[in-house]
Amino acid sequence: MTHALITGGAGFIGSHLADRLLAAGQQVTIIDDLSTGRFENVAHLEGHPGFHYAIEDIRNIHVLDRLVSECDVIYHLAAAVGVEKIISQPIATIEINVGGTEVVLKTARRYRKKVLIASTSEIYGKGARFPFSEEDDRLMGPTTRSRWSYAASKAIDEFLALAYHKEVGLPVVIMRFFNTVGPRQTGQYGMVLPRFVRWALANEPIRVYGDGQQTRCFCNVRDVVAAVHALAEAPQAAGQVFNIGSQEEISILALAERIRTRAGSRSDIQFVPYDDAYEAGFEDFRRRVPGLDKIRAAIEWQPTITLDQTIDEIVTYYREEMKNGRN
Repeated sequence: MTHALITGGAGFIGSHLADRLLAAGQQVTIIDDLSTGRFENVAHLEGHPGFHYAIEDIRNIHVLDRLVSECDVIYHLAAAVGVEKIISQPIATIEINVGGTEVVLKTARRYRKKVLIASTSEIYGKGARFPFSEEDDRLMGPTTRSRWSYAASKAIDEFLALAYHKEVGLPVVIMRFFNTVGPRQTGQYGMVLPRFVRWALANEPIRVYGDGQQTRCFCNVRDVVAAVHALAEAPQAAGQVFNIGSQEEISILALAERIRTRAGSRSDIQFVPYDDAYEAGFEDFRRRVPGLDKIRAAIEWQPTITLDQTIDEIVTYYREEMKNGRN
């Protein structure tokens, strides 16, 4: 029986991955300091004979050493997340992302464990070629804009992981996530879709940053964790980088309008300048579309859940949360 360790396992993606792996008959241990994750995301797993947890920072080398020694594969999802958190807490962003990954990789090397590392579409920076390919050049903004610290920290994570693979043969897989969405995701740190849904259900103004013409591709978390699980089972994925996301592109304004319609909301749509939403000089991407040729060739994966289905799932989730006074 495979024993999986998920760092950041009480987070949005981590908790859904735990559900999937347990359903597949694996044992799952999570480690999470609950700085952005919520224990409520995995509370339904308490009492499951294959589920274990540690509420701790992944940089605690003594705890992590024990957990890694007991597992077969590591899913490293722990990271500072969300644009708002990145802007307001740049020190934590850099220290958690770089320092945490360093500890995970050093410990994985000690016990020769396979590691799947969550990276991000932010890696592509101001990329002008669409869709983004894993081998594309990257163009980052200046270091004086904290907005770019997240992309830089995750790039260091990727470089370090690939160096461990090249120098010591550690089996690592890098996964670049593109706007993963679904139930349990919080809008607390700037995630756009859950924020829009909550405002729509409360009939409050839906606040769209910028002109709303920037486009994104939103992928259901169940599709994403299916890809993650498949990559863990694919020996040929070691030492590789893969985009994981949807290619169903939509503008942020159109997303707000679609959510308003599907939620039956009376909300107005308000436009908010980026300087008011984040910080002076904030830079955003106009488009962000993943190329999926590489992951299709490796594991024959592609998304199956439409954006409308995903919106409906999130609306249902938040209606229940609001009814029970949890959000």
